[in-house]
Amino acid sequence: MSAVRIGPYTLTNRLILAPMAGVTDQPFRRLCRRFGAALVVSEMLTSDVRLWSSRKSRLRLQHAGEPEPRSVQIAGGDPEMLAEAARRNVELGAQIIDINMGCPAKKVCNKAAGSALMRDERLVSEILEAVVAAVDVPVTLKIRTGWDRQNRNGTSIARIAEQSGIAALAVHGRTRADLYTGDAEYDTIAAIKQAVSIPVFANGDIDSPEKARKVLEATGADALLIGRAAQGRPWIFREIEHYLRTGELMPVPALEEVESVLLEHLQALHSFYGEVMGVRIARKHVGWYLATLPGAKDFRARFNHLEDRDAQGFSIRQFFAEQRSGPGSVDGTEVAA
Repeated sequence: MSAVRIGPYTLTNRLILAPMAGVTDQPFRRLCRRFGAALVVSEMLTSDVRLWSSRKSRLRLQHAGEPEPRSVQIAGGDPEMLAEAARRNVELGAQIIDINMGCPAKKVCNKAAGSALMRDERLVSEILEAVVAAVDVPVTLKIRTGWDRQNRNGTSIARIAEQSGIAALAVHGRTRADLYTGDAEYDTIAAIKQAVSIPVFANGDIDSPEKARKVLEATGADALLIGRAAQGRPWIFREIEHYLRTGELMPVPALEEVESVLLEHLQALHSFYGEVMGVRIARKHVGWYLATLPGAKDFRARFNHLEDRDAQGFSIRQFFAEQRSGPGSVDGTEVAA
């Protein structure tokens, strides 16, 4: 299998962390890179640069010290604003610009952005051409299979993308109308892969090493985007990479490793956001990490009332100590994936 290239960049493997608003911040991106994601994409940033002075946007604009290539996702519906946002991000260190036409969220689609754009192919073309012309770095595009199941125009959009100079295309195997419900389908992604010669990345419901291989085989995609399955489980990249390379499944991580990764992630969140915001944002991540462990639900209810970093760290250490010595633990060394 030939290496995946995005412009001048060659990825070390075929696994990419999908951009997720409120999740793929700098601490999480760094963690996923360490566990084997070849590329990580930042959270979606509005193309309206007038809004960038908000604390939320300022944090999303930080890429200092991150490994190359640094990919930043922008969203909007106005070609000139998107072009300006792309230029500004490149000045701030972005090496790949990713345009979001895949987000199904109402607050994004109501502003004629995200996957709502797929209804207007002429506007898609204008946006892509404007952004590609505005910057000297590769521009990638994230889409869905179509607007709804009767209008799966992903193949048509893919051809427009290729003609506009887009360097690679990620396709989520659902329509805008599907949101995140039901099962992703991969036939449309396979058709898109056949229709264009630029790299195509498959996205949607890739939650295990076996599923990753099945999706690659079903679509012929050049790489995979992993999104929700990486929440609380950044080591999924290591597991999938190992399986694709060797055909063997890795043992699930030991409790000690899960505890160590979680505590490290917590510390990074506190440092990045400051104590007040960091404590708040840590809550959802902790819920994801512990989801499969016994007693996690009760623990979360208590954890979500803690207001400082030391209390959070202490309670997590205590939780894992109980997991190791609790009833029914056989040595208590492994957790379910």
